[in-house]
Formats: sequence, structure tokens, C-alpha cells
Amino acid sequence: MSIRVIVADDQEIVRTGLTMILDAQPDIEVIGEAADGRRAVELARRLRPDVCLFDIRMPGLDGIEATRSLAGPTVDDPLAVVVITTFDLDEYVYAALRAGARGFLLKNAGADLLSQAVHAAANGDALIAPSITARLLGTFARTGPAAPPVQPIEALTDREEQILATVARGRTNSEIADELHISLSTVKSHLTSLMAKLGARNRVEIAMWAYETNRVKS
Repeated sequence: MSIRVIVADDQEIVRTGLTMILDAQPDIEVIGEAADGRRAVELARRLRPDVCLFDIRMPGLDGIEATRSLAGPTVDDPLAVVVITTFDLDEYVYAALRAGARGFLLKNAGADLLSQAVHAAANGDALIAPSITARLLGTFARTGPAAPPVQPIEALTDREEQILATVARGRTNSEIADELHISLSTVKSHLTSLMAKLGARNRVEIAMWAYETNRVKS
């Protein structure tokens, strides 16, 4: 089965380019396009795609509000949203992740990383471009979270603290396994435990929690 995607960007040439890149993948199909956030939300609610790829800056309803409408904490059946933008230090990116975005990419990320982000989101995982993860989350974490960081329901183990730090630096599961000399299944097990202890829905929220609690310095 193909991964069904909606693309939303106010620039037609960008929408066309993203659609061409994604449709060229053997297991990804773009099923709708939108030039603004309101239309994107309408399409997403009607078509129920596997992944929504949203520009963060759009007229009418921006990518943050569109994301919150479809993937926010109060949404009963959230959709997977990946935010894509031109600006690696855009002041709205942190808010978009808080609104429920499952990934963040720059528009110059390239076809491979774009495909990886879509696959990760469709599989219930999350991906932030590794090259900007620490700088992005570190910058905005210093402004302080909207509320005090949650306390884990159970103390983290030393290994979980190590996993936490690698996730916050944008490492993939394979890179974490290689760096810590453990198996992929062990990495996934620790990530599951971290999400349960922190009440996090995905690795994006794990990474943000790491910065908010000053466990990782940018």
C-alpha cells in the first residue's frame, strides 16, 4: 500500500516540486494539494492521508494552526504532520512541534531525507533534520516552555539518559545503536520506555523535553 500524502504550500512551484519528488517514490502517492492552511485542513479531514506535509508559513491559516487542528493534544484521532520550511531558525518552528508536528525539515533537505521523514511519520515515528536538531531545539528551549516541564513518572535509568541525549541531537535509531553498541531492538525498547515515562507521543517530544530540562546543551 502506498503512503498517501497531502502537500500544502502557498508557492505553486514548491508544491509542484515536492509533489514530483514524492510521487517519484515507489510507495508514496500525493493525493491532494493546498495553497493555504484552511484548505489543507479541509482536505486532510476529508481524505484522511497518512501524512500531511505543511509549509509553516501560509496565508489564512498558517502551518502551526493547521497542525494544531489536525494533530494537537486535544485531537482524538490525530494525523501525522511534517512541517517543512525555508528557515532553519524560524521562530514558529518550535511552536509547530508543540502543536503536534511529527517532523521538521528544510526545503533544501533533499529527496532522500524528505522521503525518510514521510516514511517515519507514516510509521508513527518522527524525524527532524539531524543537521539542525540541536541548534533548533536548543535555541527555542532557552526561551522556556509554555509550562514547567513534566516530571517523569519514574526516574530514568542511566541508559535511558544516554538514549535521551542521542535523540535530542538528532541521531537515528541505527546511529544510536552504533554509538552505544546496542541492538536496534534495544534502542526501540528504550525509546518506548522513555515515551511512557515522559508522557511523550514521539521522539520529537522526547527531544524537546531533553532541552527544556537542560539535559542537553546546544
